[in-house]
Amino acid sequence: MIHSVDSFKLAKAINDQAEKKDLVCNILIEVNAAGEESKFGVRPEETEKLIREIAVLKNIKICGLMTIAPYVVDPEENRIYFAQLKQLLVDINAKNIDNVSMNVLSMGMTGDYQVAIEEGATMVRVGTGIFGERDYSKA
Repeated sequence: MIHSVDSFKLAKAINDQAEKKDLVCNILIEVNAAGEESKFGVRPEETEKLIREIAVLKNIKICGLMTIAPYVVDPEENRIYFAQLKQLLVDINAKNIDNVSMNVLSMGMTGDYQVAIEEGATMVRVGTGIFGERDYSKA
């Protein structure tokens, strides 16, 4: 599953490669829930439009949404973004768009995954919690 699709152009490229291999690629739409300039992702208010554009591609299956919340000291500060993403997922699911089944909500990282789960995350990314901080000094 590709977790970071945030444009039709990217989805089309994935679709074209999947078609060559005769497979269907599961994707998540990356949403920039907090509107951070340093992060990728479609704006929440543009998400449904993008999903409708991508949904017509035959070799892609839209499975849900993903967001990377801001880095914060208090994980409660991200609750609002996680709740908004969950509501967006529910709203889009209710529209019964062909080729879209919003079953996956990928949000929350090592510092805030518990709040993300409380708000409906089905996937979390906790690499730092498992492997420790990255060491960029050797790069």
